[in-house]
Amino acid sequence: MYPAGRRQRALPSAGARDAARMPPTQSESVIKNIIREIEQECASYGEVASDTLIAFMVKAVVLDPSNGFNMDRTLIKSDVEKLVKLCVNRLLDSKNPSLDTIKMQVYFDMNYTNREEFIEEHHRILESKLDFVTREITDNRACAQKELESLYRKIVSYVLLRTGVGSPTDIKIVREATAALQSVFPQAELGTFLSLSKKDKELQLKELSMIVTGIRLFNRETGKGGEGIEFLPDILHEAIPATAQHIDSQLQIAQDQAYRYTAILEKVTNNPLLSVELKPYMLKELLYNVRQYEIFLKIILSEIITCAQEVKLMTKQLGALLEQLKMNVSSKTAIPTSQVFPIFIALSHLWIGFQDETVLIGILSNLTTNLERFLGTHEILFPEEAIQDLLREVTVKTDMYRLKEHMEERVHLVDFRKQEWLFPETTANFDKLLIQYRGFCGYTLATTDGLLLPGNPAIGILKHKEKYYTFNSRSAAYSFAENPEHYINLITEKAKKNAELIQLLELHQQFETLIPCSEIKVITKHIKPITKSETGTQTDTHILPPTIVRSYDWNEWELRRKAIKLANLRQKVTHSVQTDLSHMRRENYSQVYPTRNAATQSMREGSTAVPRPQIYIAGLRGGQTKTTYGVKVNLTRAVDET
Repeated sequence: MYPAGRRQRALPSAGARDAARMPPTQSESVIKNIIREIEQECASYGEVASDTLIAFMVKAVVLDPSNGFNMDRTLIKSDVEKLVKLCVNRLLDSKNPSLDTIKMQVYFDMNYTNREEFIEEHHRILESKLDFVTREITDNRACAQKELESLYRKIVSYVLLRTGVGSPTDIKIVREATAALQSVFPQAELGTFLSLSKKDKELQLKELSMIVTGIRLFNRETGKGGEGIEFLPDILHEAIPATAQHIDSQLQIAQDQAYRYTAILEKVTNNPLLSVELKPYMLKELLYNVRQYEIFLKIILSEIITCAQEVKLMTKQLGALLEQLKMNVSSKTAIPTSQVFPIFIALSHLWIGFQDETVLIGILSNLTTNLERFLGTHEILFPEEAIQDLLREVTVKTDMYRLKEHMEERVHLVDFRKQEWLFPETTANFDKLLIQYRGFCGYTLATTDGLLLPGNPAIGILKHKEKYYTFNSRSAAYSFAENPEHYINLITEKAKKNAELIQLLELHQQFETLIPCSEIKVITKHIKPITKSETGTQTDTHILPPTIVRSYDWNEWELRRKAIKLANLRQKVTHSVQTDLSHMRRENYSQVYPTRNAATQSMREGSTAVPRPQIYIAGLRGGQTKTTYGVKVNLTRAVDET
């Protein structure tokens, strides 16, 4: 499947911590040499193993405490030889359910992504296939008539290849596509097309292909064309239910098998004497295998349901667009392109959406089929006859039955003072919380050495260090809440022995180097519960739409500049007229600019003070005599008196 090549480097390499004391380049070289040696050993026995699977297996072997590897020291030569031998033995074991589960996880991780990335990858591949044809058109420098005709035929082929609505080798389809293209892009306009830039040519080619596709789809609807166009909505309406039914039947078989394995393991737990003959560890590995298969099928089924919803919505939109075109075209000899071209383009976009859903359904169906080959060890290790013998006097309970069995048991908050419990009636986002261990009971998982029983959220969800745990009974919830860290550590140790539990139970934070690339984006998306919230109201500051006056200016000097520019007082003279009706009814003003105060400053200020002269002349008005005699009186003070 095509996404595999793009995602092979997404899974982190195993063994990074084992070479922690080495320089980065040296540790990477050691890891690559180990992987290469294991690959060669497996190939000598006829077993082909991918680098990703080998890297995962190396990490699984190193994590297992029974193998005796020290995580805090550098691997020596004997350690490497032992590691290679153990990994090769596990990879060559054809009757190992744990290996099948790991292979299933690696395969799913390498080939599955969300629908947006699937569709984006599909479009990228289509664009890469069209690169050669696109370059032939955009780089063309045709001048002669034959060269222009050849270029036009290449554009028709490009339109058919891009939209996928017919083969460019079928003469009928080519003629219809050529006629549709000539109606919107005559051959006479090739000269204008050749004068455009490369980017504009590519944009015009895409637009022409969408318009031509819309025209052909409309012609098919009206019975006037549409040669070689398969009606994808009808095909999808048949393929989606068939695919969903197949996946649902496989899911039902997997769940029934998981219920039977769980019932047998519960019987062994209650009767330890059976464990000697039964090998319950192998049965648990089969349970992990079928539970992982069930989880992957649910993921695929949810994607199929999303596809069905998208197809239903697009079918309605397609019918509406075709009816709109019929109304615009009927009884009209000439129609403005501005009315019909957008509808043709919208039709083309919808048809591309149908093509994407068709490709996606095929990929998901192929993915489901390939997952089935990782279930081969069930019939070999525990045939149907052996399973029926073990199920004697045993009640097989479904997950739904187990949930209903303890529905009325609820945690009493008065029994816990320091623990926080969440309940559906008091917590928003209750159904969207990210439950630890994929919703399995943590207490049962820790105390029964890995038995998987579904937890019941109705009993109460324990919140411990920002993580959420569910339990299958009230007694299990009480026991776990007394010492959560103890049981969490037990589960972590169990996952070291069975590496497939790391992805099955989503133990990503404990084992960061083994995070699958399909889960990397999900880790940061924790949904927190809402048990209390603050609410408030606020009146909008500007209720009415804002009215911005562009001519307004708050700067006084800018206003003065504009006033001078408008009045131009230095060159204009102001004239005014006073009438009998208006005089004495308004005040007249004149505006002047104040003179600027000019001053100079020197380095030193100095002054002298001298007496002010005060000299008077007496007798100027005359007296009793005819001759006037003036007397000068000096009243100026002496300098030393000032």
